[in-house]
Amino acid sequence: MTTMIMDNVRIYQPQGEEAPEELYAVAFEGDYIQAIYPSPYQGEEPVVDGESRVLTPGFNDSHMHLLRYGLLVKELDLREARSFKEMKEMIESHYEVLEEGQWIFGKGFNDDLFEDRDEPLTAKDLEEIQVDAFIYLIHEDGHECVISERALELLEKEREFDRIPEAFKERDESGNLNGRFKDTAVHFINHRFWGREVGDAKEALSAAFPHLLAHGITSVHTDDRSFIGSFKRLYEAYTELEQEEKLPIDVQLHHYSFHKEDIEDFVENEEMRTGDGTGKVTVGAIKIFLDGTQRLHTASMRNPYPDDPSKTGPLIYAQEELNDMVRYAARNQMQVAMHAIGDRAVEQAVEALEQEEACTPDLRHRIIHAQTLAPDLINRISTSGAYVETQPSFLLGEWDKKDKWTPKELIPYSDAFQSMKKAGIPITLSSDLPIGSINPMVTIGTAVTRKDLDNRPEEGWMPQEKLSVNEGFYGMTIAPAYLEFKERRKGKIAPGYQADFVLLDQHPLETEPEELKNIKVMETWHKGQRTYKG
Repeated sequence: MTTMIMDNVRIYQPQGEEAPEELYAVAFEGDYIQAIYPSPYQGEEPVVDGESRVLTPGFNDSHMHLLRYGLLVKELDLREARSFKEMKEMIESHYEVLEEGQWIFGKGFNDDLFEDRDEPLTAKDLEEIQVDAFIYLIHEDGHECVISERALELLEKEREFDRIPEAFKERDESGNLNGRFKDTAVHFINHRFWGREVGDAKEALSAAFPHLLAHGITSVHTDDRSFIGSFKRLYEAYTELEQEEKLPIDVQLHHYSFHKEDIEDFVENEEMRTGDGTGKVTVGAIKIFLDGTQRLHTASMRNPYPDDPSKTGPLIYAQEELNDMVRYAARNQMQVAMHAIGDRAVEQAVEALEQEEACTPDLRHRIIHAQTLAPDLINRISTSGAYVETQPSFLLGEWDKKDKWTPKELIPYSDAFQSMKKAGIPITLSSDLPIGSINPMVTIGTAVTRKDLDNRPEEGWMPQEKLSVNEGFYGMTIAPAYLEFKERRKGKIAPGYQADFVLLDQHPLETEPEELKNIKVMETWHKGQRTYKG
């Protein structure tokens, strides 16, 4: 195995001691970095000229839905439709022939933007596409869907669907399901309707990889089970790609569980536990949804929504049921990742993680989102030892809507990145792809400025919660490695660490905060192999 040298580079990393003005040579052999030398390199090994660019650790996105993103790339993408008429034309063009009994899938519609509609789409409306087809369309944010009358007939035969809270099901004036569903109900329908084969998943993932690599992403933690129906098939798809040398990233695979029985099924049928797997594909966490989303008023809040005081948002589980799920996962050496957006849901997550049997500091359990907090919750999360996965790019489209969803006194604790850091809570930055931005530099730039892409508001939204550039990069390099229990081999440019790095066209510490989002990835390297060159 030949040692290679990446010479003539400036090194930037959040905890590095490298001088910004100095040039270095990074030696790597196989998967790992061997040494760092002053530039120019004086030895005999093959040299790659870094052209004085900035070398930084590869980005690790700790929360996304990679298979769903790949399916958007590969399958019918409705995100550009601006009317019901246009959406129907896109479907007709994609499928060419629309027949009775046919399955029709589409992703990314947003009927809030439709110029020819005042009301959300329902099953009745889908009859205009094909009256006797199984139609399943997912909203742009992934938290809503609409299905046809024929698909409703299938769903109503699913006895398990009765366990989904009514708050996630829409009904008409007569009390009948109207084909519109939210949050956990959507995940249930995904799991039941979309049992894709391994080959389909591999094609979709392969379509997604170039987009990740072009943005310097070398590792992901992903929740994909709902879009293939089986963890076994999901693991098989990724590991087959690895065996075929077509997997250019490291992947942690979460196992989305609706109830304790799902966790028991995984534990009884899989020998692997969190961190187990192959060189590139490992088991991640048991994923549990505790609430919904603020836009739909299904995020569970301790106080009513200001724009609809009749709603506080439901909790999906009773506290003891969740406590039992977390205890069981921990007993079986499984990390837990809980989706909790509202403060009431965060409180429920914390209570489950405060159990001694949860082993939270050892297993490094995660709370995902935690978009609405309060001082008591920040203190309790800190004491529990839990990690929090944040998605700064959500602020791009939400900062000016927070007052509709959050009581005035709690707005300062919304997306409270800096408050969590000061409290000692380890946080990661992530995308929730395809909902948030795929570009880590947009994610980091938003965390640093708390402004949208038009640089609004002028001082940044809740500016006291801004992160520093170093803190932003830490959240997308070093912090996610801890969640994989690989903090001694990933996330840094240092001997003994994986040769995962990117070359940037600008030094982040020499860039105006508002321009961080415009920094370009010139090259991406994963385990010593160049996977992208711009």
